[in-house]
Amino acid sequence: MEALGAWRQRVASELDAVVAFWERNSHDPQLGGFFSCLSHEGNVYDDTKYVWMQGRQVWVYSRLYRTVPRFRRPELLEAARAGGEFLLRFAPLGPDSPRVAFALTRDGRPVRTQRNPYSEAFVAVGLDELGRAAGEPRYRAAGRSWALALLGWVRGAPLELGPPQFSGSPPRQALALPLMALTVAEQLLGGDPKTQEPGGDPQIEELAEWGAHAALRHLQRGDSVVLENVSPEGRELPGSLGRLMNPGHALEAGWLLLGFSGRRGEAALGTRALGALVTGPLAWGWDPQHGGLFAFLDADGHCPTQLEWSMKLWWPHLEAMVALLAAYEHRPDPKFLEDFDRVATYAFDKFRDPEHGEWFGYLSREGNVALSLKGGPYKGCFHVPRALMMCEEMLGRILEREGASK
Repeated sequence: MEALGAWRQRVASELDAVVAFWERNSHDPQLGGFFSCLSHEGNVYDDTKYVWMQGRQVWVYSRLYRTVPRFRRPELLEAARAGGEFLLRFAPLGPDSPRVAFALTRDGRPVRTQRNPYSEAFVAVGLDELGRAAGEPRYRAAGRSWALALLGWVRGAPLELGPPQFSGSPPRQALALPLMALTVAEQLLGGDPKTQEPGGDPQIEELAEWGAHAALRHLQRGDSVVLENVSPEGRELPGSLGRLMNPGHALEAGWLLLGFSGRRGEAALGTRALGALVTGPLAWGWDPQHGGLFAFLDADGHCPTQLEWSMKLWWPHLEAMVALLAAYEHRPDPKFLEDFDRVATYAFDKFRDPEHGEWFGYLSREGNVALSLKGGPYKGCFHVPRALMMCEEMLGRILEREGASK
C-alpha cells in the first residue's frame, strides 16, 4: 500500500509537469491550434500542424478539465476549445467529405492526407470529449459524424483507405484499426469504460463490437503470439509481414478489451485478455538484456526488418503501465503490481526529462536517448498525459478499495 501511494504521488506530480510543458510551449494564440514539433527544450522546430495531434491534445485538455479537479481551470478549457474550433474550420478536406487532412500549414491549409482513418478517429474523440467538458452538444455531434464515418469504413465503404491492392498482395488487417475503433467507441459510449452501458447508441456499440472481435483475430498460435497483421478473416499471413509483432499494440489491446469485457460482463473475454494481451506480451516483449520493451519482434525469432525494432519507444511502456493496473483491477494478483513497478521504474528513469519537462520518445536498445525531440508528427500531447491520468485514477481506486478492505 505504501509503495502504491508513493507511485500515485509520483504519477500525479509528473502529470502536472507534463501538462505544464505543453501549455507553456505548444499553443498558437495567433492562428489557433497546437504545435507538436517541439525540441528538447520545447522550442518549435516545425510549425506544421498534424490533425491527429490536434484532436489528441483537445481530448487530453478536455478530459483533464472534466475529470481531474485540480485541472478544472478556465484557461485549459479555452485552449481545448480553440483547438476544437481550429479542427472544425480547417481539418475537413471539403464541405461534403468525411475525410480530413493529416497535416496542415500553420494557418490551416492542407498539406497531405493518409490512406488510413486515424486522423478522423482522433478528431472524433477530441470533439466528443470537448463537448462533454464544455457542455456544448455541437462538438459531440460533430465527433459522432466522424465516428459514423469510421464505422462505414470498417464495414467496407470504398473510400481509398489502406494501401493499393495489387494481385500479389494479400488483403490484410492491421491491429491498429480495431484498436482505433475501440478507442472511438469507448469514448462516444460514455468517455469512461467504467460507466458505459451497452445499448446506448446502437451504431457506436456496433463499432465497439467490431473492434473487439477484430482485435481478437490477431491472437494466433493458441494465443501465444499477437500478430500485427492478419488477413481480414483472421488467418496468419506469409513472410515477415505476417510474423510481425508489436508489444505496445498488444498491451494497448489488453486494457481496451478489459474495459470492453467489463462493461459487457464478458468474463471469459477478460480472462483471455489478461493472459494473451497483458501477461504474454510483457513476457515476450521485454528485453532480458537491457530492460524495456522492444518496438517490434518476429514471431519465429528472426530479426525484424523494421530498422527501429530494438529501440525503446515511449508509448509501449505507457500502454504497459495502464494495462498492468487495469489487469490488477480486474484480478488483484500481486504479480501485476510487481510488473507495474518494474515497467514504471524503467519508464520514469529512462524517458523522463527532469530538466525541461515531458518525456523523450526514442531510446537506443541500451536505453540512451536517440532522438532529443519532445514532439513531432507521431509524438505529441497524448500518450504521456493520457497514461499518467489513467494510472493516477486507477491507483486511487486501488488504494481506496484495499484501504477499505482492511
